[in-house]
Amino acid sequence: MPETTSDGHWIVVDGRRWRATDPAIPERDASRLRRWLMAARRDVGTATRAGDHDAERQARQRVQAAKTALGERGPYWWDQPEDERRARWSDGLDRAGAEGY
Repeated sequence: MPETTSDGHWIVVDGRRWRATDPAIPERDASRLRRWLMAARRDVGTATRAGDHDAERQARQRVQAAKTALGERGPYWWDQPEDERRARWSDGLDRAGAEGY
């Protein structure tokens, strides 16, 4: 488990801060979103190695969407009202589900 800042907003990896996943996301949902994120990251690598720029762009968009759903990008989850936080990850789950995750 990575080190976190005292406020829980950031994880620290090799001295660098990264935004933490929104802790309000139920673990089952967060797990689905992480699977979707990892699949998108694998697809970025596959497309990059193949030189398929369209597939790479689409995969990077999925990475962005997954990280946003997890609260790791976009508005700071700690500044969002609870209903906006829930809508953010629910929208991500809907998109992940449409893609089979």
